[in-house]
Amino acid sequence: MTDALHFINGEFTSGKSGQNFDNFNPATGEKIGVVHEALKPEVDAAVAAARAALKGPWGKMSMVARTDLLHAVADEINNRFDDFLEAEILDTGKPRGLASHIDIPRGAANFKVFADTVKNVPTESFMLDTPDATGALNYAVRKPKGVIAVISPWNLPLLLMTWKVGPALACGNTVVVKPSEETPLTTTLLGEVMNKVGMPAGVFNVVHGFGPDSAGAFLTEHPDVDAITFTGETRTGEIITRAAAKGLRQVSMECGGKNAGIVFADCDMEKAIEGSLRSAFANCGQVCLGTERIYVERPIFDEFVARMKEGAESLKLGNPNDPETNMGPLISKEHEEKVLSYMALAEEEGATVVTGGGKAEMPAEFAGGCWVRPTIWTGLPENARVIREEIFGPVCHITPFDTEDEAVRLANDTDYGLATAIWTENLSRAHRVAAQIDVGIAWVNSWFLRDLRTAFGGSKQSGIGREGGVHGLEFYSELKNICVKL
Repeated sequence: MTDALHFINGEFTSGKSGQNFDNFNPATGEKIGVVHEALKPEVDAAVAAARAALKGPWGKMSMVARTDLLHAVADEINNRFDDFLEAEILDTGKPRGLASHIDIPRGAANFKVFADTVKNVPTESFMLDTPDATGALNYAVRKPKGVIAVISPWNLPLLLMTWKVGPALACGNTVVVKPSEETPLTTTLLGEVMNKVGMPAGVFNVVHGFGPDSAGAFLTEHPDVDAITFTGETRTGEIITRAAAKGLRQVSMECGGKNAGIVFADCDMEKAIEGSLRSAFANCGQVCLGTERIYVERPIFDEFVARMKEGAESLKLGNPNDPETNMGPLISKEHEEKVLSYMALAEEEGATVVTGGGKAEMPAEFAGGCWVRPTIWTGLPENARVIREEIFGPVCHITPFDTEDEAVRLANDTDYGLATAIWTENLSRAHRVAAQIDVGIAWVNSWFLRDLRTAFGGSKQSGIGREGGVHGLEFYSELKNICVKL
């Protein structure tokens, strides 16, 4: 049993509220510990600690010393790789192979990547002519924004939390993190790492809890929070944006998606099937960049559907620690009910169930977990709810198309605009179509391939702002111009 305590001003604490809730392993349904809930007193203490740290040793630290500390954080996560891996698997139920290759190494790398970025991104300078002919020099400096509230999700808990904390700290800010109530363990464990490497107290703080009337609301409404960064569903993003409007605080939002894949007849079929299977079913479909709509050119439609069916049915659900397991459970019983309701709705709307649908039968050890079958549908009209609404589960609908223009129109016919994957061996078509899809990232003949120096974010209802490389620094720092009259 593992308790998840708050981490405030360099110390672990249960807080004053005296409230807690149970944490469950979604693979087995078993209770794995207790999470202490933060209310206003705990949030106030965390924000005050973060504010004080800005004026303490952290605020006076040189960039070199600060970035060296962030490298040390990454190294210590890797030193305790097995501890972070175990915590992530307990919280999420995801296969060990996935967590060990993506979640933990990328979670550590985020500190090094942004530490190096902040040291190597220039600002600007200009010489200005003046009437007296002596001139003036203008140059820019980056200053930390202040206290950053980090609201991180449950699908990639360590990776997406450090994706925000890394650049925030690299720019000299302090943070108060509210991880998802479903996945508190790796964020809590990071507090131990911060103390081990000598991070000043108050720089990194963690408060646990829910959204409304709990840690999330008290943190995002706090007047001493200078900016808020969030990854999660669009509806929650709207609530946070309203809270941030008071005081004109800046927000960075990476929200929902209903991402489309486009498969042309001239694709490399092996690559398109492999990539589409991953994009639909990796992490049990609980990936914001995942593909829930696939549009396939008609000449290869039947073959593509048949091969996707074969691939989905070959996925192995089971013990996360079994190296052969390649699909885990959904995150919670609540989310399982949501996904199952969409599976039932698809059949009510007239879908042809190619494979899957409903709960997965599991051995007794995992019978209490949140397991559903990977599911493929065809035959629905574009106004069907399962095509319009984000489900966030191991599901996809496959539709035929006849022309390039039709494929672009279908892909863009959504309120969201996060990602797309385009499969074609025609280079001109690849560039042409990618430029027309209304998304923040368009992959060609790949999926989930990320260069951390590039801009990442969504358009339309999928988000506000961009993270990654220099683009993240624009959010986590204030650019100040200094004008010197010569």
